[in-house]
Amino acid sequence: MSSSSDLHPQQEAIIKDLGVTSTFNAKEEATTRIRFLADYMKANRLMTCVLGISGGVDSSVCGRIAQLAVTTLREEGHKEAKFIAIRLPYGVQRDEDDAQNALRFIQPDEILTINVKPSADAALEAVKASGHTFRDEKQQDFIHGNIKARQRMVVQYAVAGAHNGLVIGTDHAAEAVMGFFTKYGDGGVDIEPLSGLTKRRVRALGSHLGAPDSLVQKIPTADLESLAPGKTDEDAFGGGLTYEIIDDFLEGKPVSMEAASKIVYTYTVTTHKRNMPANPHAH
Repeated sequence: MSSSSDLHPQQEAIIKDLGVTSTFNAKEEATTRIRFLADYMKANRLMTCVLGISGGVDSSVCGRIAQLAVTTLREEGHKEAKFIAIRLPYGVQRDEDDAQNALRFIQPDEILTINVKPSADAALEAVKASGHTFRDEKQQDFIHGNIKARQRMVVQYAVAGAHNGLVIGTDHAAEAVMGFFTKYGDGGVDIEPLSGLTKRRVRALGSHLGAPDSLVQKIPTADLESLAPGKTDEDAFGGGLTYEIIDDFLEGKPVSMEAASKIVYTYTVTTHKRNMPANPHAH
């Protein structure tokens, strides 16, 4: 980590808040995070875990960690431990080949495919039928994207609930600092095995676990907006911010003051997304 004088005044506090460490060893992190998930499942007597698999590096790595965690539990005598991977396409997914490649890498105990298009579209139409109007087509499309993310979480909790299980999330520090997740969508989960990792460290973990380069190096996209299909995360960040810059910031390296200020501003205005619901007694 650079000296404090090289960093934005709020940089160290944000790094600490998001749990990003100054050192990283992929092998040690893999062992720690697999053990963490296994221990959490055992302590809470929840022997099934569920995760949506998109075909990106985050869900690929998280899915493999989940499968290794339940394998560990079975080896320790918990024969009922199981991981269910769920494909959650909105209609036909353009990069379905990547999703299938991810599943081959993960080797989950069980695979389900649930199309969220009917439920997501029905929810939007119900809102419109109430008489509510959106500002414009772009706003409607953005809100529809949030509905898709939340329908995916509804489905995952339905499956987890049927198995007395928990839902795994893929959020990591590089997304958390930008508030780059849907509140009560992909952000509505029980446990986050990738928490505290930068994007490059997630990729390094993927490589260590044996993920193919096509998944490890895949350009990240949430792909929620129908009017902007395939829109990359970095396009969504705006302002020239990239994961490379965000990772440097989180790993305590100096970045331009302009970039640091944009990250700090985004972190500040998305605080509500990372916190539990506000209440009069919270401080």
